[in-house]
Amino acid sequence: MIYFVATPIGNLKDITLRALDTLREADAVFCEDTRHTLKLLNAYEIKKPLFSCHKFNEREAAQKIVSLSREGKTVCVVSDAGMPVVSDPGREVCRILKEAGEPYSVLPGANAFLCALVLSAFPAEKFTFLGFLPEKAREREALLREYANARETLVFHCAPQDVDGYVAALYRAFGDRRACAVREITKIHEESLPFTLAEGLHGEKRGEYVLVVEGAEKRENPLCALSVKEHVRSYMEQGLDKKEALKRAAADRGVSKSELYKEALEL
Repeated sequence: MIYFVATPIGNLKDITLRALDTLREADAVFCEDTRHTLKLLNAYEIKKPLFSCHKFNEREAAQKIVSLSREGKTVCVVSDAGMPVVSDPGREVCRILKEAGEPYSVLPGANAFLCALVLSAFPAEKFTFLGFLPEKAREREALLREYANARETLVFHCAPQDVDGYVAALYRAFGDRRACAVREITKIHEESLPFTLAEGLHGEKRGEYVLVVEGAEKRENPLCALSVKEHVRSYMEQGLDKKEALKRAAADRGVSKSELYKEALEL
């Protein structure tokens, strides 16, 4: 059997009893950095064969994992911190396992962006996790434009050397908004620092960050003041077909298309 195992994101005690039991029973552990995982296993006196599984060798590692599993071996897949696949290697492994019909399971545990969301005190009923932004400026700006009007809380992973660049890009895309920088989660120097995108985040940047940004303010679309027929017709006059115009009007009003359908039948 294959297990994707969440590991601590800072404090080594943030690992589940089930995760420890599974690691002890494993025949092999595939990890992002063998040196990093060795420290975790040594802390709990666990000795297991370690194999690399990082972004440069995921396909080869996945084939090895499949082979071991079919031999009846127990295999664990871990990243340096947190849940494999989430902003970490493992996605390609999952894809190959699915294609091969090889079953696997997940052992839950520590998660940086969920901790940061709670520490920020921003709305958590709806949120979008975007992970690390693209390295290329053009791709980064295009992605942020897609979420400029999103009303839910937005969450990003960020390396310390990239914080200022991220904040500047967020400000260009979103304008001024409240934000929170959370760093060193579960560690001695854990901090949750509120700031605004306009003022930026001051001070030396150290440790891994999660940036949490409030969603866009709800703006009333002036078309909502029209009747449903007029609202839908206004979009049709812009060249949209009736189906798409109805979809847009429903989105503007925050209702389903079916609620507007009868009123727009005559159009």
